[in-house]
Amino acid sequence: MTFPFKLVATDLDGTLLRGDDTVSERTREALGAAAAAGAAHIIVTGRSVPWTRYILDDLGYDGLAVCGQGAQVYHAGEHRLLTSLTLDRQLAGLALSKIEAEVGPLALAASRDGLEGEVLVGPGYRVQEGPLPYVFVDDHTEMWSAPLNKVYLQHPDLDDDALATAARAAVGNLVDVVMAGAGVVEILPLGLSKATGLSLAARRLGVKAADTIAFGDMPNDIPMFGWARHGVAMANAHDTLKAVAHEITASNEHDGIAVVLEELLRTGSLAAPR
Repeated sequence: MTFPFKLVATDLDGTLLRGDDTVSERTREALGAAAAAGAAHIIVTGRSVPWTRYILDDLGYDGLAVCGQGAQVYHAGEHRLLTSLTLDRQLAGLALSKIEAEVGPLALAASRDGLEGEVLVGPGYRVQEGPLPYVFVDDHTEMWSAPLNKVYLQHPDLDDDALATAARAAVGNLVDVVMAGAGVVEILPLGLSKATGLSLAARRLGVKAADTIAFGDMPNDIPMFGWARHGVAMANAHDTLKAVAHEITASNEHDGIAVVLEELLRTGSLAAPR
């Protein structure tokens, strides 16, 4: 059978990775088989490059990765940043003031640009346990002293969906706001999405949207699904992503990517549209 895609685009957290930040042997084998059939694999993640590199190195991944919600295209094999888009800090500051005027004080963190860009965490911001590096700062003004890819928001009372909705309403066309995971609401440059980063990376490979299958689990994957020919949501995906997916597969803990790729490799055809 002929594999029907030239590009497999996968989110990381909640999609390719299991809860312990590993990739199952079954999924590795399915991606390898797809590669042998002529399909490149691109990782498309909200994580910035410094928070992505250690996982890619562990996987032995040497292709292109789209990081920072599309802001960065990274060559894992060469450990080189190919493109990077930064957030206008003046616009971000104005957007934050508008959001706080509506919902009250926010806890903030910020991702600095570059291969070694630090994530700065301000007072009150709740961080998840794990191997990802943070730098704690006592004063929010320290976050604005160098170029940034994005700013993270948390609210003491509002949940992620409510905060993202309120923030979008408040900022207008100054910046974009996405919900990328539990406790992860972000301010991004206006017009930036995983789709913009993926399209740049795909162009470097000579691959088109019509050649692409994409896997994801969160609302920030919606633009990627809109760009790709076929979008597959994980069983554990946010309801808003499931609503626009062409197909829903098993969860990240149950080899959802492998389930779809194995069927494509076996039959050469897509599942019936939902």
